[in-house]
Amino acid sequence: MPRKLVEREMTVEGPRHGSSAKGKRRTVTVNLGESPLAWLHSRGHLDTRLFDAGEALRRDYEYAQLPANVTMRWDPVRIKTTGEQGLSQTERQIAAKQRFDAALKEAGKGLEDILWRVVCAGEGLPDAEKTLGWPARSGKLVLKLALERIADFYRIR
Repeated sequence: MPRKLVEREMTVEGPRHGSSAKGKRRTVTVNLGESPLAWLHSRGHLDTRLFDAGEALRRDYEYAQLPANVTMRWDPVRIKTTGEQGLSQTERQIAAKQRFDAALKEAGKGLEDILWRVVCAGEGLPDAEKTLGWPARSGKLVLKLALERIADFYRIR
């Protein structure tokens, strides 16, 4: 994944541990090319099992070609397949969609929203929490729970 480093100005939302940092601003470097899952994993907030489960879900999402397309597909047409187990491109796409749907079903009602937003759409946890109407800092716990179920579905140990 290419690195896209930009400087962002951040504000401290409130005082922590007796400090009076409220309203102070600082500049941080952010990699826009880094997924929210990769960010959480690289900083020790997600173990490798959960990260791999999220990546498996995202891979099925991409293989199933579920992200919105903005233009016509110009991929060359291939007659002879050399894909996995002799499946055509369309069959691989359908299989990925079936795995994706089954994984979300395994996660359970209410958890598919956070999975889709953070893993598939690449939305940051604070934005997902706000959109879903959840309290601040609750998304990481719910995301971990959802990823545990997804890891079991994909049989990641």
